[in-house]
Amino acid sequence: RELDDDVTESVKDLLSNEDAADDAFKTSELIVDGQEEKDTDVEEGSEVEDERPAWNSKLQYILAQVGFSVGLGNVWRFPYLCQKNGGGAYLLPYLILLMVIGIPLFFLELSVGQRIRRGSIGVWNYISPKLGGIGFASCVVCYFVALYYNVIIGWSLFYFSQSFQQPLPWDQCPLVKNASHTFVEPECEQSSATTYYWYREALNISSSISESGGLNWKMTICLLAAWVMVCLAMIKGIQSSGKIIYFSSLFPYVVLICFLIRAFLLNGSIDGIRHMFTPKLEIMLEPKVWREAATQVFFALGLGFGGVIAFSSYNKRDNNCHFDAVLVSFINFFTSVLATLVVFAVLGFKANVINEKCITQNSETIMKFLKMGNISQDIIPHHINLSTVTAEDYHLVYDIIQKVKEEEFPALHLNSCKIEEELNKAVQGTGLAFIAFTEAMTHFPASPFWSVMFFLMLVNLGLGSMFGTIEGIVTPIVDTFKVRKEILTVICCLLAFCIGLIFVQRSGNYFVTMFDDYSATLPLLIVVILENIAVCFVYGIDKFMEDLKDMLGFAPSRYYYYMWKYISPLMLLSLLIASVVNMGLSPPGYNAWIEDKASEEFLSYPTWGLVVCVSLVVFAILPVPVVFIVRRFNLIDDSSGNLASVTYKRGRVLKEPVNLEGDDTSLIHGKIPSEMPSPNFGKNIYRKQSGSPTLDTAPNGRYGIGYLMADIMPDMPESDL
Repeated sequence: RELDDDVTESVKDLLSNEDAADDAFKTSELIVDGQEEKDTDVEEGSEVEDERPAWNSKLQYILAQVGFSVGLGNVWRFPYLCQKNGGGAYLLPYLILLMVIGIPLFFLELSVGQRIRRGSIGVWNYISPKLGGIGFASCVVCYFVALYYNVIIGWSLFYFSQSFQQPLPWDQCPLVKNASHTFVEPECEQSSATTYYWYREALNISSSISESGGLNWKMTICLLAAWVMVCLAMIKGIQSSGKIIYFSSLFPYVVLICFLIRAFLLNGSIDGIRHMFTPKLEIMLEPKVWREAATQVFFALGLGFGGVIAFSSYNKRDNNCHFDAVLVSFINFFTSVLATLVVFAVLGFKANVINEKCITQNSETIMKFLKMGNISQDIIPHHINLSTVTAEDYHLVYDIIQKVKEEEFPALHLNSCKIEEELNKAVQGTGLAFIAFTEAMTHFPASPFWSVMFFLMLVNLGLGSMFGTIEGIVTPIVDTFKVRKEILTVICCLLAFCIGLIFVQRSGNYFVTMFDDYSATLPLLIVVILENIAVCFVYGIDKFMEDLKDMLGFAPSRYYYYMWKYISPLMLLSLLIASVVNMGLSPPGYNAWIEDKASEEFLSYPTWGLVVCVSLVVFAILPVPVVFIVRRFNLIDDSSGNLASVTYKRGRVLKEPVNLEGDDTSLIHGKIPSEMPSPNFGKNIYRKQSGSPTLDTAPNGRYGIGYLMADIMPDMPESDL
């Protein structure tokens, strides 16, 4: 009869009873419930192997990985980097680094997750308990990122809810009435309608990070809605999120293609795309371009977060993860290019609209100067009518006036009105999504429809990445500490919402910038370098290649061997050093919105802000040295959490009482094997003798080994047994 107490002992201790001379034991095979379990190793915890959830289909899994890797960065960071770093020429360093860093490391994470079938904590514990801190560091970084990433989803939800109006609320500057007359809001007049709406109506932003200003209730409700959506989608893990993934991963592609077709039908879109893809080859040789491309590759694929490992741990052991790695990486790349086409087609249209206004205003100014006699009518070509002037004619007139009035020209305050100047105003992040893009959409026919589609796309892009991020937190903790997934997910989301309230203060946008700059970049680089070292030099690259061959059914290319062992660690180390140097050279600060000036101004963080920045990096990396020291010096008895341990129920005999405390002969001669209790690994696991087909009962004893020997070799002296 089983007693209630679980007994946990290390595999090493339990197997120490094995007699070196016992060849019959050596040639035995592992049997689980009478069926051979080929993909399960004892040390991997066979009792959980069959209970692990699995993807319903390969498509669902690929969409989950695509949804996680394709995020907001593809839409608002990649186009900006492309424009800033040489246009079409930027794609070459990006592709090279995708092949050298991206795909090999993505393949590495996919394969360790699939091979060991655990979250990030369990995977690195398995490879080396001393390196278990890598998994904990991944979880901490994931949590930091989840805190502010969901705030961006909250902002998108707010804009989505405000898009069901005609005209859109950010279309015109608001009017202010006083006792005598009505005038345009000065802050809006000095900036623009969309800029004013973002900073004043949506964020109601304060003038500095030190000036909290209290909670912004509109954004607090949106943040709560975002966390409720994430919690409900993730509450059952991949079984619940898997169904939503079909929509959240595919819908953004539908929107991007619709936007691309619509943008191509608008004036000026071709100018935007031409500007975008005109290669500036000289910029490509700058080290900064390569550093930014490497960072983008790194974050685009979600390396180091643990989400990739968590998702792949639900795969079958023989899944072709090499194919998955290449496929997802290239889908990610082509999504970035598609998003860049859309962004620049739309910005080209916007630049064209602004340029037309500029030409109209400046033509009117020239006509005034002609009437006043400041400019002679003779210098204007006769075929040009300034009341209906084209862009080419305006530029011709502008150049003539500039030549004739060389010294007086600056005093005329005329503008050149060139589309390139407007397109060179590089914007990224929230500035692109909530200001530049929203302004462009106000000029679209049926603008509310496009606004609804755009912000719904942002919500879906954000949710896809959030699913992977939360999975990167929940899966490792569930695997390691055996807590209920539903309860952990609810606690995780509730706590994140409470901490996330700092991001929905009036100064919250500045905290989002701080977390974005400091909580992930350095910690994730260190995590991935350690992952690479752990697999190649601790576990052993040759052993890992053998595992891959066994898992995939074919040997992966030697290209990966050299990448993992030599090139990737060196590249990552170089990137880490470059990032640290760059962080040291650029003063820690943020762009604050100054209400009186109606413009942004760079401010340095106060002393407490610098402490928070440093703390974010330190807290994220701290688990690595802490776990190493604890396990190196055995500061905590960690046997129960170790993967190299087995839990079973100790039992007692129902028939004749046996003196378990007494001599071993009573155990050997007093009972036949079938009457003795069997160790229980969740399912009956025992050794079946290859030379003894008649023995089909589970052997017993401390681990069954003594009884097998007694049964096979009855003549052996008891003292030897």
